[in-house]
Amino acid sequence: MTTLQRQAALLGAVLLIIGFATGGLLAGAMTGKVAADAHTVLAAHLNCLFGCFWLCALAFTLPLTRFGEVGARRLVLLTAIPAYANWLITVVKAFLHVAGVGLTGNGANDGVFAALNVFVVLPSFAAAIAWAYGLMKKDTA
Repeated sequence: MTTLQRQAALLGAVLLIIGFATGGLLAGAMTGKVAADAHTVLAAHLNCLFGCFWLCALAFTLPLTRFGEVGARRLVLLTAIPAYANWLITVVKAFLHVAGVGLTGNGANDGVFAALNVFVVLPSFAAAIAWAYGLMKKDTA
């Protein structure tokens, strides 16, 4: 489990670095030097930080789960994909200047909405449920 824990923590650390780099993009957006919505870039920056914390918490708690190596590896993957996708899709939507939180008939907005649901919302719920289930005590009866 230690190798997998290290990999999960590394995924979190890399996401933190990406988040710090996104802070530079945020400065450019806030000063108008980059044609992106500054509030959305800030959201992407924060998405990295939260994703980092989630991956590191998962790494720390992996030995506490009921999962074997295969199940734990799947959980790490199921957690990493939405954490990274949340950053990427949010950065893209900052440049598209769309909210992406509902269907509006605008192609760019609707594409972002679909991508967020497929790659972030649904996998995040699945990962959180799987993590909570894995941390529940097994029945010994």
